[in-house]
Amino acid sequence: MTRKATPKSEATRARILDAALRVFRERGFQAATMREIAAEAGVALGAAYYYFESKDAIVMAFYQQAQQQMEPEIERILDSRRTLESRLRGLIGYKFEYFHPNRALMGALSAHIDPSHPLSPFSAATAYIRDRDIAFFARAVADSGVHLPPSILPYLPRLLWLYQMGLMLYWVYDSSAKQAHTALLFEKTLHMMLLLIKLAGIPLLRPLYRPAGELLKAIYEEA
Repeated sequence: MTRKATPKSEATRARILDAALRVFRERGFQAATMREIAAEAGVALGAAYYYFESKDAIVMAFYQQAQQQMEPEIERILDSRRTLESRLRGLIGYKFEYFHPNRALMGALSAHIDPSHPLSPFSAATAYIRDRDIAFFARAVADSGVHLPPSILPYLPRLLWLYQMGLMLYWVYDSSAKQAHTALLFEKTLHMMLLLIKLAGIPLLRPLYRPAGELLKAIYEEA
């Protein structure tokens, strides 16, 4: 039976989610229990299970909430900037800022990288979140002066999303002060990637376009 959401029920659900994130930060994701989450939220254990059937369900709600909360600022960044470089700096930099309070949780969740796990960013269960995020990168590419062969250009948003995921994975394990190593990695790899994108538009490199396009097509199982 579908539950009818009411302002009171939505407030209770939000309170449980906020409490869960606090418990995850203090106790760690693996050690935290639904009982502790219910106590932190000030609700009965049965009420916690009524809104979230498991800790995994709470994490999925966290993913959804994060995307909803970040979307207005991401839209503003994309609307106010014109070059691919400035858009990527703004988009990815903002995500580091947003997720910083939950960096330890993100690190714990990185253990679920296997696409067969529902919490994996590559799973079928998170596909709609992933696709929405890739759409932001498609917007970042649009009207930004990027000139790539037609066989490669359609894949660029997905490649940029993977680039972001690689940076985030490094970031959650970066023990340097204020994650300075991640900042350096972002700066240097972004410069290198933008240079490669520019070089890809040189006519002299056309012999490489076809195999590169075929490789991307095979990777994304569209061959």
